[in-house]
This record gives sequence, C-alpha cells and structure tokens, in this order.
Amino acid sequence: MKISQREAARQFMSYDVILLGAVVCLASLGLIMVLSASGIMAEKVYGDKYALFWKQVLFMVAGFTVLVIAARSNIEFFYRNTYVWLLLAAGLLILTVFSPFSTTAGGASRWLRLGPFSVQPLEAAKIALVFYLSYFFANKQELVKTFSVGFLPPILMTGALCFLLLLQPDFGGAVFLAALLFLMCLVGGTRIIFLGSAAMLALVSGALLVVNSPYRFRRVFSFLDPFKDAQNSGYQLVQSLYGLGSGGWFGQGLGEGKQKLFFLPEAHNDFIMSVIGEELGFVGISLVVILIGVVLWRTIMISIRQESMHDRITAFGMGSIVVIGGILNMGVVMGAIPPKGVPMPFISYGGSHLVSGFFCAGVLLNLSRKVRA
Repeated sequence: MKISQREAARQFMSYDVILLGAVVCLASLGLIMVLSASGIMAEKVYGDKYALFWKQVLFMVAGFTVLVIAARSNIEFFYRNTYVWLLLAAGLLILTVFSPFSTTAGGASRWLRLGPFSVQPLEAAKIALVFYLSYFFANKQELVKTFSVGFLPPILMTGALCFLLLLQPDFGGAVFLAALLFLMCLVGGTRIIFLGSAAMLALVSGALLVVNSPYRFRRVFSFLDPFKDAQNSGYQLVQSLYGLGSGGWFGQGLGEGKQKLFFLPEAHNDFIMSVIGEELGFVGISLVVILIGVVLWRTIMISIRQESMHDRITAFGMGSIVVIGGILNMGVVMGAIPPKGVPMPFISYGGSHLVSGFFCAGVLLNLSRKVRA
C-alpha cells in the first residue's frame, strides 16, 4: 500500500531528528576531513589520493544502511539474542588472538581480515556488552544491591572481554569497556561502595600492567612531558599539539594543513582532530564538541523518558559508546590522557567504528519512537 507524503513525514518526525541531525553533521564533517587528511598518504600507498576517501564513502553507505535497519527493527529482536551477541563478540576476540585470519600491526593483533576489508572485534564487544548489561540490570533490579548477584556477574563478564583484549594486546580497548561498565553500573543501581572498590582495583591493575610493560610505560609517561623525547616516544603527541596550536581561532583553511604531510602519524585516523584544529581552528574543534554534546543531551533525554528499565539502560549505553569515544579521543589528541588508539566517532577514518557508531545511533532512534523526547 502506498504511503502518503503526510504519513511518511509523520513517521519520520516520530524519530529524534535532532539526534539524527547531529550524527549526519558529524559524519559529513568526518568525510570532508578524511578527504583532506588522507590524500597525501593514499597517494603514496595506493597511487590514488582519493583511495581512502572512496573507501570511507563505502563505509558511510554501509553505516547509514545499518542505522536504518537498527532504527526500524523490532528492538525485542536484539534483546532476545543478548547472549548470542555476547558469544559472537567473544568468539571474534578469540579469533584475533589465536587464528590465522588476524592481522598484526604495531605488535598487536586487533583486526580480522575478511577479504579486502579488516574488522575490529572491539566494536562488536562494546555493543554486545551494552546489550548484556542492560538485560542484566533490567532483570536483576531486586538483587542489584547485592554483591554476589547484582555486582559480581557483570564484573566477571566484562573482565573476561577485557582479558581477551589484553591478550591482543589492546590496553585502550580494555579501558573503554571498563569505563562503559562503570557508567552502566552507576545508572543500573549498583552500590557506590562496590563501584568504588572495583575502580580502585582497576586502577591498581592498570598501574601494574603499565609498570610491567616497557612499551606502555614509555607511552604513559611520555605524555606527561612529550617534548622531553620529541623525536621518539613523545613524537605523535608533539606533532598533534603543533597542529592544534597553529590553527588559531579559524584555522589555516581547509586542505591547507601541514601536519598531515607525514609529520603527524595517523592524521586521517586517531589524530584527525589535530588536523581539524589546524585547518578549521578553535571553531572547528568547538563544532565537534558541540555535536558530541548534542548526542549526549539527546541520549539522556531519550533514556530518562523510556517506560521500560531495559530500554532506558540500553539507550544510555548506546549513547555512552559514542560519548566515551569522543572524550577519550579528544583527551589523547590534546595530551590530557595517555595515547590509547581511540578513533573519533563518525569522524576518523575506518569502517568498524563508523558502522558501530551508526548502529548505536540507530538503536537510539529506534527507542526515541517509543516516547518522544
């Protein structure tokens, strides 16, 4: 049956159009900046300065497709298969460590090679963990204040995923899942004393992992004074700060940045915000921060107005994946936290994080139809 234009418009407006607009703006800005930041690298590696840009366009199309599917699907389908997603994510993480399909870069095996593309299982683990934690807290509310039932199972489940990440090794990914667990436990009703104890244990464990790994030790302490070893361990952060500092208020102009000319490693990926700061200045950086803030605002509004506890925690978790990623990326680029290899949601080059970000946005849009925020 053909749908009238008025009915189509009504169905579209039932979604949170502000959230959708923020996501579209972030993705569009990301596409422009990938084109600007990746050209010189693409020409050197592929002989075509648009090679990485067209791949990003393909990732964008896949991401929007996933967003539409997630927004229009029955949310109960995702809930019913919570443990399936968890097992799939764990299986993918295991494959990155023990299978010949994994690819190694920088001494770590964090990717699975699937034909011409690579997939990062960490992104699936984030989403699977959110579905598990929302399911757990929604169904254990009467016991959520207890240690053995309300706290230990999510800690053990998250700990198992973090252990698989550390085997790769991916310390930054483990930190991301731990932050996600902390926030969802906080809104799920876990007692503060349990959360405080777990946070202290995580900090001690993290410190031991850093101290016992010369590589991590150098990376963590080089960010405290990157200019002390500007040509080695502090090089990436120093170049990032040069890019941010040279941008001023309005930047040097789109495409006019110099740091991407093989001075700044990962200019089109994890450190693309430095390129934005150099070419678009403080205004460009502020625009990204505002858009991430809009995603946070709409996440909170969608979450608190859900009638179901399951929906409420799921919405909060999906939005947290995007917001935590944005905060960690900005912290790394500006030297506020040690380098962790976290991409900027919707902006950095790459398919895995882009598709997972669109999926999170799609679930939020799906839930926004239930109760207008």
